[in-house]
Amino acid sequence: MKMRAGRSWLRCLCVVAFLCAAGEAAAHTLTITQMLVSFNQPGIANVQVDVDLTVLLESPDAYLAFATAPADRQQPQAAQIAQQVADSLQLFVGTQRLPLILQSFTPADASKADFLDASISKLSTFRYLAIMPASRDPLQLRVPLGAPIDFPIAYTIQIPSAHVSVTRWLESGVHEREPYTWSDHAPRSVALAAAPAAAAAGAATPASAAVEGVDSMPWYRQLPLYLSLGFHHIVPEGTDHILFVLGLFFLGITWRKLLAQTSVFTVAHATTLFLSTYGIFRLPSRYVEPAIALSIAFIAIENVFSPKLGPGRLAVVFGFGLIHGLGFASSLRDVPFPKHQFIVALLGFNFGVDAGQLFVIGVAFLAVGWFRHRPWFRARVAVPCSCAIAAIGLIWAIQRIVFYSHHPA
Repeated sequence: MKMRAGRSWLRCLCVVAFLCAAGEAAAHTLTITQMLVSFNQPGIANVQVDVDLTVLLESPDAYLAFATAPADRQQPQAAQIAQQVADSLQLFVGTQRLPLILQSFTPADASKADFLDASISKLSTFRYLAIMPASRDPLQLRVPLGAPIDFPIAYTIQIPSAHVSVTRWLESGVHEREPYTWSDHAPRSVALAAAPAAAAAGAATPASAAVEGVDSMPWYRQLPLYLSLGFHHIVPEGTDHILFVLGLFFLGITWRKLLAQTSVFTVAHATTLFLSTYGIFRLPSRYVEPAIALSIAFIAIENVFSPKLGPGRLAVVFGFGLIHGLGFASSLRDVPFPKHQFIVALLGFNFGVDAGQLFVIGVAFLAVGWFRHRPWFRARVAVPCSCAIAAIGLIWAIQRIVFYSHHPA
């Protein structure tokens, strides 16, 4: 029995360590990369990439130094970085890769505190030209394995003259996007030069194409898109949210306790997510981030000293859920929500968050839930894991308090 208990304790610590390996991770980060390919004139594609360069430059401090450097020092490095960005987001027509010719660069405009805050997205803009070949082969975006680019990637193709706007998404682990037949709708001199065979066969080009951007997607296509974004926001991005959910899990592994706590928490974070997204109520990150870390520590400590589910515990969970909802909202600044069907997209994101939450509970249950009825479970599994979660929450709280006191917003 002692050996089994020891193994359970180790499994528990492994779950906590695995899900919280991000170290000083800030609350609810969700950084996306945006790529726009626009066909405005025959034979040329304009390519704009909005990207957070923290990963590429390997640290927030390096990104800050680059973005704030004088122009004469910044431009040579910008050209080098622009090539790295182009190598990470490769456009192909058939088997031919399109060289991207840098036209301009605009560094991210943010405060020093924002650059050093991992929960805030800082997008720099690169504008390129691509010379299109006389070919009917479809256009394709490929992302090499290991590319220093944040996922998800919002990849948009626009052909204004044909009223075409198609937005597609690449999630983490997807490194090639299905081809798009651009030549059917591109400005005519290229399309006609590339399509004699199609003309001879009597193929018709539609006068206009249906817009397929996020704004015009039907609700049944928006819903899975934002479900996926919400899930990604928790697994693997939301390290602190994962810790909080694990704190709820280790109060006592009964379905009644889990259902009561997670339901209250879901209602609370959904409330402030909606209020903050609509601009009704917001708090600065300097207050929200440390409060989230302290909520993790408080819940875990309460597991050790007051392991009972009552109205007081549920009230605490609800209050902390309100704070986590503000953290969710702060990370959605650069997510392109539709102007129409906005409520569907926001609900989809929230349901995705809940799915990620259930996934975390499921993983924890598979790791240690089998032993929940053993007499030694609380002393040798729940309490040690709660102590580990509390320690991480306190460390994050101190780090964030110190950070915001040195780098005021």
